[in-house]
Amino acid sequence: MTINTEEKALKAAEWQVRSQLAAAYRLVALFGWDDLVFTHLSARVPGPEHHFLINPYGLLFHEITASSLVKVDREGQVVESGGLGRVNPAGFTIHSAVHMGRDDAGAVMHLHAPDGVAVSAHRDGLLPLSQTAMLCLAHLSYHDYEGVALNLDERERLIRDLGDKSMMMLRNHGVLTAGKDVPETFTYLYFLMKACEIQVKAQSCGPVWMPSEQAIKTTADQSQSLSTAATLTWPALLRLLDRKNPGYAV
Repeated sequence: MTINTEEKALKAAEWQVRSQLAAAYRLVALFGWDDLVFTHLSARVPGPEHHFLINPYGLLFHEITASSLVKVDREGQVVESGGLGRVNPAGFTIHSAVHMGRDDAGAVMHLHAPDGVAVSAHRDGLLPLSQTAMLCLAHLSYHDYEGVALNLDERERLIRDLGDKSMMMLRNHGVLTAGKDVPETFTYLYFLMKACEIQVKAQSCGPVWMPSEQAIKTTADQSQSLSTAATLTWPALLRLLDRKNPGYAV
C-alpha cells in the first residue's frame, strides 16, 4: 500500500467519524438533551496522532455538520478548524481526560440534560427502578463535582473514577458515556438518559417499588451485551435524522 493510498484510507475513515459525530450532535438536539452551545460530544480521529474531534464553541447542536467539527490534539491546540475554531475549555478537560486515559474510548459524550443532572444530584444516584436503569447499573460510575471543569488536574481524578465503566454520573453536573465508537457511545447515552427520565417521573409519583435483588443481578448479567444494541439502533436513528434534520454529513 502506498503512502497516498494510506492517506486516502485515513481521510475516508475520518470523514465517517465526522459524519457519525455530527449526526450524534443533531440527535441530541432532536431528543431535547442539548444546552444551548454548552456540553460536548467527541470522537477520536483514526490514525496515530491521538487527535479528537469536538464541537466548535458557539454552534447550536442542530447546526453542527461533519466539516464544522474542530480537530484538537491532547494539549487542546486546534489542529484543524471547522470555521469557528474555538472549543469549550471545560469540554477539552473532560474529553481529553477520557481519550488520554482510555485507549478503548473512541467516543465520549457529556450532557447537562435536566433529568440526568437531577439524578446525578440525588443522594442515591441512579436507582434500579426500571429495566432500563438495571441495564445501566453494572456499567455506571460516579465522579464528585469540583467546579466548572477548567482545572486540568481534575483529569486524573475523572479517569480514575470512570475506571473501566462506559457510563458515569458527574455529580451535580450531568452524565457521561464512553464507547468504542459513536454509535455505541450514543446508545449508552440513550439508555442512561432514559433511565434518568423514568426515575424522575417515578419518584414524582410518590413511593416507588423496588425489584428483587435477584432481578437486579439477573438484569446486570444480561446487560453485558448492551453494546450490541448499537448495531440495531444506529441505522434506525440515522433514518430518523435523515427525515427530521438532514444535512449533517457535509
